[in-house]
Amino acid sequence: MWEELLRELVENHRGKVIGALIGLVFALLIIRFGFWWSLFISLSVLVGYLIGKRMDDHKEDLMDVLDKFLPPGQR
Repeated sequence: MWEELLRELVENHRGKVIGALIGLVFALLIIRFGFWWSLFISLSVLVGYLIGKRMDDHKEDLMDVLDKFLPPGQR
């Protein structure tokens, strides 16, 4: 029964489930670390995700991605 409910939620309401989980994690971070540290942690995770996604989508390696963001000769 629970498996069917979870399967239906994930298949039909994926965005809502992911949004709710992100909200829950952010709320727990605020309770544990405070607002500003939670914001810093969330932004760091977002930047890491975007760099990883860029590497996956364009088949670039980490040094190619860093070259685009850092000044020349800084890696």
